[in-house]
Amino acid sequence: MAYERGFAALADPTRRDIFERVVQAPGPVGELAASFSVSRPAVSQHLRVLADAGLVTVRVEGARRVYSADPRGISELRSYVERMWSGALSEFEKAARTQARTTADRRSTTASEESR
Repeated sequence: MAYERGFAALADPTRRDIFERVVQAPGPVGELAASFSVSRPAVSQHLRVLADAGLVTVRVEGARRVYSADPRGISELRSYVERMWSGALSEFEKAARTQARTTADRRSTTASEESR
């Protein structure tokens, strides 16, 4: 279950901010680090964790390592959330139908008692 590693990686707020920045625009570590109050080595470490989780990819361009979002890792997270959301919506629908039947039964019972 690779999505677990992705969620674990995104649990850290700074790492999540770095990931969101990489999603907006790929970039090298130095450029990414300029957007944050943490050091360049710290940003590198966060990017390594994100790469290990399958959320970012790195490509070498000369002396620079350019990080970008990995659509495969994002797709795994999205699929997991969609499955959970679908299940939650299904349960909500069941509860709403049960509530509607219960309310209709109560109204029917009340109307019958009032007509007596």
